[in-house]
Amino acid sequence: MILKLTQDLSRGFALGFEPLFDRLQRISESTERSTNYPPYNIHRDGNNITIEVAVAGLSKDELIIELSDGTLSVSHEGPKAEVVNDNSEVVYQGIAQRAFKQQFTLAENIAVNGADLINGLLTISLEKIIPDEKKPRTIEIKTPKKMLGKK
Repeated sequence: MILKLTQDLSRGFALGFEPLFDRLQRISESTERSTNYPPYNIHRDGNNITIEVAVAGLSKDELIIELSDGTLSVSHEGPKAEVVNDNSEVVYQGIAQRAFKQQFTLAENIAVNGADLINGLLTISLEKIIPDEKKPRTIEIKTPKKMLGKK
């Protein structure tokens, strides 16, 4: 997906939508630089959303999870020098030790509840918060008094 906002659409005819246009621009930029590493899954169960990121070989101290302006970022700065200069010989390296930054754009009504790291799988729990005014409600049907024979 390539989205380029070459014209300032927030001037003149779309007042109040500036945050929307800013978010669309960020999505466009993050899509251009995103990679498939590390692999991740996204699960949804009602209002609960779970992001699972495969981070085999990394500890919680090596991962950075940051929420800023509607963007959730999971990153790793890469291997430390002592790991790279280890005296042991690597015959085959299938577990990547490279730096990464995976970003997820969240809607305004999504709250981050926490994160767990178990057996190389980083699990981030999210929840969609539905405001009371948007929840389904029952509307009472009233009968006019004239129809009941009353005046």
